[in-house]
Amino acid sequence: MPASFLEFLAGGLLQAKLWQLALYLLVVTQLTIFTVTLYLHRSQAHRGVDFHPALAHAFRFWSWLTTSMITREWAAIHRKHHAKCETPDDPHSPMHKGIGNVLWRGGDMYREARRDRASIEQYGKGCPEDAIERRLYTPYATLGPVLMLLVDFVLFGAAGVAIWAIQMAWIPFWAAGVINGLGHWWGYRNFETTDTATNLVPWAVWIGGEELHNNHHAFPSSAKFALRKWEFDIGWAAIRLLEKVRLAKVLRVAPSLDVRPNIPMPDADTLKALVAHRFQAMTDYQRNVLKPALREEAAAAGAKLRALLPRKLRKALADDGRWLSPEGREQLRAWVASRPRIQALIEHRARLAEVLEHRSHDAAERLHRLQAWCAQAEASGVRALQDYAARLRGYALIPA
Repeated sequence: MPASFLEFLAGGLLQAKLWQLALYLLVVTQLTIFTVTLYLHRSQAHRGVDFHPALAHAFRFWSWLTTSMITREWAAIHRKHHAKCETPDDPHSPMHKGIGNVLWRGGDMYREARRDRASIEQYGKGCPEDAIERRLYTPYATLGPVLMLLVDFVLFGAAGVAIWAIQMAWIPFWAAGVINGLGHWWGYRNFETTDTATNLVPWAVWIGGEELHNNHHAFPSSAKFALRKWEFDIGWAAIRLLEKVRLAKVLRVAPSLDVRPNIPMPDADTLKALVAHRFQAMTDYQRNVLKPALREEAAAAGAKLRALLPRKLRKALADDGRWLSPEGREQLRAWVASRPRIQALIEHRARLAEVLEHRSHDAAERLHRLQAWCAQAEASGVRALQDYAARLRGYALIPA
């Protein structure tokens, strides 16, 4: 306890040592991260997991106390990000707003998105609208951080004010900045999704599992973000622990893919698996068809692959140069046009993507189109494409 008023101002009631301050800061910031990833993101925005009402309310209270974020607004902005990803309407796309802006001004972009009330109304359905939400959390959103400042100051004095400042910057920097920015700019990709989402690291522990951002964009409603054997999602570990004590109920995880041998023709199971794993199908095409073809082109030309096509353009082949500059897209188009074999493979991929992504056809029509695509691949004479089609025919979902 402080012996004088000045000691209270300096160290608060606890007169904590530096290591104790650091431990407190780590605990409260990680609690906030878990509130965002488990409750706001996986539960409210995507309905991948439900929590016991008492725990759900604890998450809501902590979010109000430490961020002033309103559940309905956060979920709406995030849902809009998925619906409009990498378009000018995306609330925080580095491709349109610039990586520097998203990384350092992510909080400002969130506040700007909050002002679009039409989007909040459109995308924010199904979030809490009970009495405490209407009378406290929403109209007095900024009161929570003010109370947090008071608590930190009373406990730790002037050091508590510094801790509070870091708390207030934690989510704007790590979530709004790093995940929304670097998570669409740098890292590795398990899936060739139609956006630029990346996994920052395979061991996602610092930001609650959100580091596995490419996996999340491939399977948005999955409560589990780690999808490869070597990946670890600390948020999923927390969910499983809460599930064991009956505080959580998992609603959705990414379906597991099986490959059946010797399937002569795509069937209903094939189509069902491909609809769920269309990004895996596109990734397999890139890795097992296009990349070998590029290596063969380089070997035929007696050149190294990087001399045949610069790395930036090789990566752009996965999405037809969608994120290149107009000059880059024209350079890639001209290069592809000069190589009929590569152009034919890209056209095959485009027809497959049309079958998988366009849902205007009924299941029977889509299956017929898939069977026709496989027949064309078999008749192409390209061994890698034939092997890919044979594997594709065997796709099926492993029962949960």
